[in-house]
Amino acid sequence: MSFLKADEINVQYEDMHVLQEVTMEIDQQKIVTIVGANGAGKTTFLKTIAGILRPTSGEIRFLGDRIDHLYPHKIVEKGLVRIPEGRKIFPSLSVLENLELGSYLPKPKAKRPESLEKVFFLFPVLKERSKQLAGTLSGGEQQMLAIGRGIMSLPRLLMLDEPSLGLAPVLVREIFRSVREINKQGTTILLVEQNVFTALDLAHDGYVLENGRIVLKGKSKDLLHNEHIKEAFLGI
Repeated sequence: MSFLKADEINVQYEDMHVLQEVTMEIDQQKIVTIVGANGAGKTTFLKTIAGILRPTSGEIRFLGDRIDHLYPHKIVEKGLVRIPEGRKIFPSLSVLENLELGSYLPKPKAKRPESLEKVFFLFPVLKERSKQLAGTLSGGEQQMLAIGRGIMSLPRLLMLDEPSLGLAPVLVREIFRSVREINKQGTTILLVEQNVFTALDLAHDGYVLENGRIVLKGKSKDLLHNEHIKEAFLGI
């Protein structure tokens, strides 16, 4: 049984066909990345898994159960958590308050102390700034906070949408180091990322999305040597 399986997913915005027959399987405790240019449909796919968008056809199953008809909060209850592009933190709340909001459901709330300890281990700077207003953090620190808030929800699958966007290279390395560590601790990762080389280097498996369709898939190391990817994304 697949951990998560999307089968022939189609999504439309009014008369625009954004995702076309997208099929994808994600194995448990793996890092899977979706790469592609702007407008390829990567964020739309994550929103569809998260229940924010409804597929016009196709199925999404998590551990064998269909989830494509569920409301977003019910999908979060099952352990599928999305970290949106642009962080979407609450700037007028403290770092600690932002993190606590990630554990609003009963089970995560009961494990809040353990989860906080885990987040502060991954991102020590958040512990140092726990009483600071989130809006005063740097861009990299805000991304750490967004990921930390997701961890507070006890994710079984953590979906990250462009976590490196707008960050300096040194911070990008730090964010991806934390993603690798989260995965080592047992959380499955679905990563959407424009930094193709970094994403494929980090992931176990990869999918290439172009104009709403999957055009390539395979082991990430193999995709790094694919001629189409070299030409289209790496400039080689």
